[in-house]
Amino acid sequence: MLFRPIPEVGRVYARLLAYVRPHRHIIIAALVATILYAGLSGSIPLFMSEVIAQLVADAADGRNAVLIPVLIAIVFGVRGSIDFLTVYGLSWVGRSVIRDLRTELFARYLALPAAFYDQSSTGKLISTLTYNTEQVAEAISNAIVNVVRDGLHILVQLGVMIYFSPGLTLIVLVVGPIVGLLISYMSKAFRRYSSKIQESMGDVTRVTEQSLQGHRVVKIFEGQAHEQAQFEDINRKNFRLNLRLAAVRGLGDSLTQYVVALGVAAIIYLVLSDLVLSDLTAPIFIGFITAMGMLLAPLKRLVNINAALQKGIAAAESLFELLDEPGERDAGTKSKKRVAGHVEYRHVSFRYNSETNPVLDDVSFTVAAGSTVALVGRSGSGKSTLVGLLPRFYEVTTGSILLDNEDIRGLRLQDLRRQLSLVSQDVVLFDDTIAGNIGYGMLATMPRVAIERAAEAAFVTEFAAELPLGLDTPVGERGMLMSGGQRQRIAIARALLKDAPVLILDEATSALDTESERRVQEALGRLMQGRTTLVIAHRLSTVESADRIIVLRDGRIVETGSHAELIASDGDYCMLYKMQFAD
Repeated sequence: MLFRPIPEVGRVYARLLAYVRPHRHIIIAALVATILYAGLSGSIPLFMSEVIAQLVADAADGRNAVLIPVLIAIVFGVRGSIDFLTVYGLSWVGRSVIRDLRTELFARYLALPAAFYDQSSTGKLISTLTYNTEQVAEAISNAIVNVVRDGLHILVQLGVMIYFSPGLTLIVLVVGPIVGLLISYMSKAFRRYSSKIQESMGDVTRVTEQSLQGHRVVKIFEGQAHEQAQFEDINRKNFRLNLRLAAVRGLGDSLTQYVVALGVAAIIYLVLSDLVLSDLTAPIFIGFITAMGMLLAPLKRLVNINAALQKGIAAAESLFELLDEPGERDAGTKSKKRVAGHVEYRHVSFRYNSETNPVLDDVSFTVAAGSTVALVGRSGSGKSTLVGLLPRFYEVTTGSILLDNEDIRGLRLQDLRRQLSLVSQDVVLFDDTIAGNIGYGMLATMPRVAIERAAEAAFVTEFAAELPLGLDTPVGERGMLMSGGQRQRIAIARALLKDAPVLILDEATSALDTESERRVQEALGRLMQGRTTLVIAHRLSTVESADRIIVLRDGRIVETGSHAELIASDGDYCMLYKMQFAD
């Protein structure tokens, strides 16, 4: 849908207001200030009327020559002070709401399951966190008070107009429904274009992010022209959408002012032609016209506030869609301090959704506590998915996985994952120091000496000692200041520090040179002793010593046994082995 029906818009806005509630004392103070502001504005037409009365009088009152200017100076001074405090207070509320929304949304991102990220654009998620939250703030802070302030201002000026001339006021009110129709039409246009602009900003972020992250591939394969053309296309779309929104806003402002100006012109015609209210005096007319003229600015602001309001509602819809995304299922109630490490896959099948073919089909095997099982097979055979089910990154479609004879779905996620360490081929490092990446998350409380021991065991200190800051050297964004082998050794040190009873190694030595691999294999050998280890490897030379090797093909187990047994059987494993060592 291009825009939501009114009842749903109301529900979205009501939910937004919940973020304002903690700051209601500031909002209430701002509302009180707006009432004073509107009341003071009503005195200005009265001053103007009195000035004209003095000018046309035969004998001007000298006292008013001082009193009226002094009162005008006081009124405008107080109005200015009230306006400053209101703007500052509302800015504080707006930034507080942005802070709270971003905190909640980021927490939701961390809680979402892996399957969600498989289907979502990282760029759009970042855009929602940064751009959309800014749009929401305007709708739930400034808009509230400004609508009240300008609404009260209009009511006060209408009251003044009625005071001066009820007849002329009735004539002016004819333009009211026209202005209302304009605002209603523009609300729909604002919401429609705002939603499209937010989607466009997500595309801008997505294309930028993938081009920057893949800059080496872009350069090697001369993809600059392609990436530039793609970005320019999206940028032009964003440009056009923003122009359309600006056109609607500008047209709305112009039409609103023009309609009001037509009302003023009609009144002047009626007054000057003596068709109505022939007894209208100059002071009354000037006071009335002044009050009417003071309607233009608040009417214009209301139109602009409406634009911000609709943009905020459109942004809120995308925010709430993400906040309402179900997090990882954690229905487990049992806790475990430390397991022995007996793992069993019992008739496990898995598919990513009901429309895809099964990635795993009736897989069953056991891993005795403290033993090492290697999973091998061609790319796409299901190895990584199989080990991804153990920490419950994904939920099994059918069957069950047991840890120490306990279904892992009955364990709390935190307790389950505390039993596991992971070292993957795609090493994830954070923009911190080497030591900070080793002692990451729950390991941050570990003593420095433990971090240093883990670094030494993984041969991290070997290269860190050559750096000016040692283990306190920053690794850069995504660890880009480190080489591939160095990143891998840092990840292995992190797993060593965790000292979990179950270890998952997904091509853990793939990025190491021969010398580093020999030393890290030695470190991993010490780590694997007495621990249950699941090893995924394409390089079969690294799994020859595994207690058991499981061969997968198309999501099913086709062979299992030791290296010698599988070579002797002359099956899939033997064929893969011969292909790797044909020379």
